[in-house]
Amino acid sequence: MKNDIHPKTYKAKIRCHCGYEAELLTTKGEEFEVEICSNCHPFYTGKQRFVDTAGRIDRFRKKYGDLSALAAKSK
Repeated sequence: MKNDIHPKTYKAKIRCHCGYEAELLTTKGEEFEVEICSNCHPFYTGKQRFVDTAGRIDRFRKKYGDLSALAAKSK
């Protein structure tokens, strides 16, 4: 490897708002604060919220009625 062409690496302490701390090698600096990490992210914790699409369809039909009946009348 050539001398003086590689960026300086730091042993950084990463802190999350949930309290999780980790040490990593990085070129950005020595301390970081992040808002979300793998310990508190809903995708990784299994607390992911699923959207009820069936409820959305029912609300649409209730609001706008049966559009297939309107299409049949216009023919």
